[in-house]
Amino acid sequence: MTPLEDFQQQSHTRGRGRLAEAEGVAWLQGQGYRILERNVEYKAGEIDVVALEGDALCFVEIKARATTQFGEAVRAVTRRKRRQIAAAAALFLAAHPHEGPCRFDVLAMDGAKEGWRFTLLRDAFQLE
Repeated sequence: MTPLEDFQQQSHTRGRGRLAEAEGVAWLQGQGYRILERNVEYKAGEIDVVALEGDALCFVEIKARATTQFGEAVRAVTRRKRRQIAAAAALFLAAHPHEGPCRFDVLAMDGAKEGWRFTLLRDAFQLE
């Protein structure tokens, strides 16, 4: 069974999310990201992945959709979600200061016939 098929077989969104994040993290590592933390939770929001790419500290949101029937995965990163990620990132930085650049990346994973199609948006949004 392919990772996409395994994702589609999950009956619960948490199971699908865990599988997609694992695939996304592996893909990010293949792109040179060094994963520091996963699933960092605060009352303000959650950060899927905190990673370094070069000297940039990246707060990465991973979104996956088995099909594009209801739009591409990247469209699921709404204004509200961006605010939550930014609030969580501010709390993370207060506890873990970083001297270099910081940015918000989005890894969108859309199901296709051949498996996952990965779209990485570096510096996908700015603080509002």
